[in-house]
Amino acid sequence: MAKEKDTGRKLIAQNKKARHDYHILDTYECGLVLMGTEVKSLRLGRASLVDGFVQIDGGEAWLHNIHVPEYVQGTWTNHSAKRKRKLLLHRAEIDKLESKAGETGHTIVPLALYFKDSRVKVEIALAKGKKEFDKRQTLREKQDLRETNRAISAARRRQRSA
Repeated sequence: MAKEKDTGRKLIAQNKKARHDYHILDTYECGLVLMGTEVKSLRLGRASLVDGFVQIDGGEAWLHNIHVPEYVQGTWTNHSAKRKRKLLLHRAEIDKLESKAGETGHTIVPLALYFKDSRVKVEIALAKGKKEFDKRQTLREKQDLRETNRAISAARRRQRSA
């Protein structure tokens, strides 16, 4: 009898600050080369993407500054928490990212870390930094949308009660 695979997407960590600080131009899903204790620590839902970035070095993509805490029950084989991790991407994707990231103001940032079919995946994005007024404008638009939705729902409630 065949085993059924877990086909869901279980989110481990998300980088909300990246969406606030950058204009997202393009996103990619890629795998990670991890040690066993890193996977066990990620299964506990412990990771931080806040200071993470991707660097292309020697034709390979590397993920830097992702904090995966040491596995509590690990022994001398435990991993270091902030080591750089290799990303698994196709050659054409790496070449495209390398050429785009070389342009002024562009960077590659991680957006989310999750399990997909029991494998750890990371969603990375080619992004361009926002200016301060862009950030304020985005916050203002979100606030205006929230106020509009509140007014509409309040009007609907008054209609129902009348």
